[in-house]
Amino acid sequence: MTRLAPPEPAAMTPEQRRVYDAIASGPRGQVRGPLAVWLHRPSLAGPAQTLGQYCRYGSSLPPRLSELAILVTAKVWRAEFEWWAHKQHALKAGLAPAAIDAIRDGEDPVFESAEESVVYRFSTILNRERAVPDALYREAVDLLGEGGVVDLTGILGYYALISMTLKVFEIEPPAEARRELM
Repeated sequence: MTRLAPPEPAAMTPEQRRVYDAIASGPRGQVRGPLAVWLHRPSLAGPAQTLGQYCRYGSSLPPRLSELAILVTAKVWRAEFEWWAHKQHALKAGLAPAAIDAIRDGEDPVFESAEESVVYRFSTILNRERAVPDALYREAVDLLGEGGVVDLTGILGYYALISMTLKVFEIEPPAEARRELM
């Protein structure tokens, strides 16, 4: 049970309904989790869902790398809903199951690509240290390009917002979902 239930569709204001419909008719296909809670403030929900749609579907990073960044953020925040919602996306995008398990277990994964390694290290260090050392920044720019580093930073910021929302409002995955984060 969450601290704040989403608004009931039948009782939504016109602005809430507009944002709800925009989310439901977009690539997500449904309104759940933090997006549903944000509907209490449609002026937040609308821009946030647009940013999230860009981070998830429009970024210059391939899905394998963006899903990696999302899983790192979910682990740092121990956001079970986010982990549950994105683990399957990460697997489908080609992230190795062993890497996902290592992240879940708090271990440093062994990656097959330099891009995966730099995204993992950049994501982990920025989430934990709130800064990125110069050498890591240069390595990320060399491998991902400046636009890729901008997109990676945006993804990390957006999913930190998602994770904060999940934690504050105690949004959990469905009861039948396995809890994986400690």
